[in-house]
Amino acid sequence: MTAHVIADDAEALAVAAELADAFRAGAARRDAERVLPRAELDRLSASGLLAVTVPAEHGGADVGAATLAEVFRLLGAADPSLAQIPQSHFVYVNVIRRQGTTEQRTFFFAEVLAGRRFGNAQSEAGTKHVQDIRTRLTPRPDGSYRLDGVKHYSTGALFADWIPVLARADDDDLHVAYVPRDAPGLTVVDDWDGMGQRTTASGTVHLEGVEVPADRVLPHHLTFRGPQLHGAVAQLLHAAIDAGIASGALTEAAAFVRTRSRPWFESGADTAVEDPLLVQRFGELALRVRASEALLKEAARAVDAARAGLTDDSAAEASLAVAAAKVQAAETAVEVASALFEVSGTRSALDSLNLHRYWRDARTHTLHDPPRWKLQHLGRHVLTGARPPRHGLL
Repeated sequence: MTAHVIADDAEALAVAAELADAFRAGAARRDAERVLPRAELDRLSASGLLAVTVPAEHGGADVGAATLAEVFRLLGAADPSLAQIPQSHFVYVNVIRRQGTTEQRTFFFAEVLAGRRFGNAQSEAGTKHVQDIRTRLTPRPDGSYRLDGVKHYSTGALFADWIPVLARADDDDLHVAYVPRDAPGLTVVDDWDGMGQRTTASGTVHLEGVEVPADRVLPHHLTFRGPQLHGAVAQLLHAAIDAGIASGALTEAAAFVRTRSRPWFESGADTAVEDPLLVQRFGELALRVRASEALLKEAARAVDAARAGLTDDSAAEASLAVAAAKVQAAETAVEVASALFEVSGTRSALDSLNLHRYWRDARTHTLHDPPRWKLQHLGRHVLTGARPPRHGLL
């Protein structure tokens, strides 16, 4: 595959806006018919957008968090499923940046610049909790590893060139093994049947005796032994997707009311857009969307500031700012996607219009991790000054 190399933040945003416009056109049909976006992902890869966080010394644009968040917000407003697929890609590019050797960075960043995609084999089902990882990396006599386990919710794996696998070694420390999609013993099953995010193909990955060379394994546990932005960046992208869903739903609702809705007879208005109670409700929803986007920008600025001077305090501030943005964006996405029907009226509920995709996507994507725990960490910080924990989900 040959991919364009994006030069800077401005070009990244321009390319994202162009792709979002193109992807928006077929989003409703892809969702309704569960048409997996292979062609769209190939276009995303060829555009160079997947390589924008590659460090400058390796030939990348090395864009900031503010740009990356806006890229995901734009894509999320157009097609939330499509926006979620590369989220793990950027997370695991970041792992290489932080924990890779010089040789690993050189190899994998060249792969990313060439348009190769990283998937995700992280979560497991049936364990005690989300951090109970039971997939194992077992040393082999020749220095390589054997990888065994089963992963669920593996967004992007079906479309990936490389699948980063979260696993524990004999010392129980967490590692990430970067495994080729076609590696013997690795099987990706497209069994995702969620009510929303239908075309993310977040299915199951089976790993049975997969051989992994030592130079394809990175010590992920070291990420959390000092101040880090791993969790903040990952969560920032989720918040951006939610903010995008809210924006997309509001835009869809406004277009429907302008072109297909009637005013309520008691309003005395000639058109729906002149109905004062509808105007009021749209104002309330616009305020929520603007607040979500403002908190997203503030969180991205905090991440960029921490990256420029990483300390315990700057990392904590970044995590807290992202937590606030994520809670706000999640609540807003669900509210606006539901209010779309409230303001549009009965005909908006027609299944053939598929307007419910916004609510289904919002409700499904916001289940990724519980906002109530983010509120806990925000509250503890206000009351006691406690920094949030370093566990990768904050």
